[in-house]
Amino acid sequence: MFIVTNRKFFYAISGLIMLGSIVALSIWGLNLSVDFKGGSIFEVAYLGDKPSVDEIHARLKSFDLGEYSVRETGESGYILRMRTLDEKEHTSILNSLSLNGKEKLEEKRFNSVGPLLGKEAAGKSLISIILVIVAIVIFITFVFRKVSEPVASWKYGLITIFALLHDVLVPAGVFAVLGHFVGVQVDTLFVTALLVILGFSVHDTIVVFDRVRENLRINHEYREKKPFDVVVGESINQTFVRSINTSLTTILALVILYFIGGEVTRYFSLALIIGIIAGTYSSIFLGSPLLVTVEKWQHKKPGV
Repeated sequence: MFIVTNRKFFYAISGLIMLGSIVALSIWGLNLSVDFKGGSIFEVAYLGDKPSVDEIHARLKSFDLGEYSVRETGESGYILRMRTLDEKEHTSILNSLSLNGKEKLEEKRFNSVGPLLGKEAAGKSLISIILVIVAIVIFITFVFRKVSEPVASWKYGLITIFALLHDVLVPAGVFAVLGHFVGVQVDTLFVTALLVILGFSVHDTIVVFDRVRENLRINHEYREKKPFDVVVGESINQTFVRSINTSLTTILALVILYFIGGEVTRYFSLALIIGIIAGTYSSIFLGSPLLVTVEKWQHKKPGV
């Protein structure tokens, strides 16, 4: 009952976090990668002594690249992001990076995406997130269709939308901050991470909601006449340990991936870590207490 009784405190925490995320996204936005803006990305590894970042910039100084970024990866490599290059420019830059063959390097990857393809990828990513949220809400409304009292099934769906909005905003806000201060870019893997977060979060939410449904049934059959807030509080207590343990084991695996994985998966795993923590929080401390708030609004009870 502690969570339900102190739900206003947890609402305030969620509200501040969401507000901070919205402010960060409004001021700085997401630092989009070449996947969305269009451009080219290099990943090279030096087989001998690795030049410094300043030396890399000096070797690229003669090229008209406009705004570009250089980031270290591993002990011997760099990832470079820049405008779209043709094959001639690609070859010239490789030669410059190796000082015309004096330093041996290995090109691990080179991708070039046009601006039209980038916009198409951004549009499809947004559509995919919206479709997943709509599908989840329809599914929850269908699953809880027989729950009509004291809160209608479609309201379970609306509460789920709010919780999922929280779970998407939190990692997006964090990456807006990282993009502004550290230069972290958002690519299609970030969108994949958001979709995974949505699925993980709704799983936790359904576990708690399903226990609420089961306890309502038991309450009705045995005519115990427990108040709805007591039923929700008991349901949270019964699923609390399971939800925490499930999330914790997943987060531990992702933390290991973050530290020992490659550059490509590092920020993917970070997005998942942030999103799963946010999703676990919203399922326990936000979504379920909102059921009590909605029920009290319906009956115009004080203390909402």
